[in-house]
Amino acid sequence: MDSVKIIADSTCDLPGSLRERLDIDIVPLYVLLGDQAFKDGVDIDQDRIFEHFDKTQRTPTTSAASVQDFVDAFGPYARQGRDIVFIGISSEMSATCQNALLAAREFPGVTIRVADSRNLSSGIGLLVIKAAEMAGEGRTADAIADRITAMTGLVRASFVIDTLTYLYRGGRCSRLQMLGANALGLKPKIAVRDGQMGPEEKYRGRLSRVVEKYARDALSDLAGIDPARVFITHSRCDRDVVETALDAVRRAGYFQQIHDTDCGSVIASHCGPGTLGVLYMLKE
Repeated sequence: MDSVKIIADSTCDLPGSLRERLDIDIVPLYVLLGDQAFKDGVDIDQDRIFEHFDKTQRTPTTSAASVQDFVDAFGPYARQGRDIVFIGISSEMSATCQNALLAAREFPGVTIRVADSRNLSSGIGLLVIKAAEMAGEGRTADAIADRITAMTGLVRASFVIDTLTYLYRGGRCSRLQMLGANALGLKPKIAVRDGQMGPEEKYRGRLSRVVEKYARDALSDLAGIDPARVFITHSRCDRDVVETALDAVRRAGYFQQIHDTDCGSVIASHCGPGTLGVLYMLKE
């Protein structure tokens, strides 16, 4: 057992097999369907979200994990005398890290560090894996948290999105942008920069063709990319679309690990169906 416990929030979108192997605990955020609150990855999934939208034409909303959620998550390890590193979704997007900091004050006898990933989805997951590897090497909580904070700028997280409807209804793009992109058949690339999501390139055409070009563009400078791992993370994409992205990554013959994973309910709530990302880290 590692002396430092690594905990992340549910938006890191790490598959269960990786979480189990690396001994990573998860604190879920919340998805709100009307007046009902559900825990991300616990009692709601993508299908439930999209069914809700199809029936009501209302997109879900999301909320941060509460202070009490973090007290409950930290408590068992703090009482064992174990130090903790929590890595959470960008503080520009959620109050999750702030609530974790407030909860950490309840356990003055141990070191609890909160690292703001400045990212989302598998962009967080990449940092969580690095933290778990450092914990396995016997690093201290302070050393791990400081290193993870220094590495946030190395993460490259982006997605192509089939429709802007969900981003528009979540207040993350204008009605004009949404209508224009949907009318012209544009598939925008959304990237995380400085802790926030923002539009970059626009692709045109069917999603399968767009994904192939997007994946090639994302991997155009392999020499600067950390070869350890890459994530193909997606939200209700047809399997042929996912395979197109995977084929592009495999053809590069560069990565030691290629992870094919669904994004969680919080990310799906904001990006909608037909979303796919290629996420990796740059070399240090």
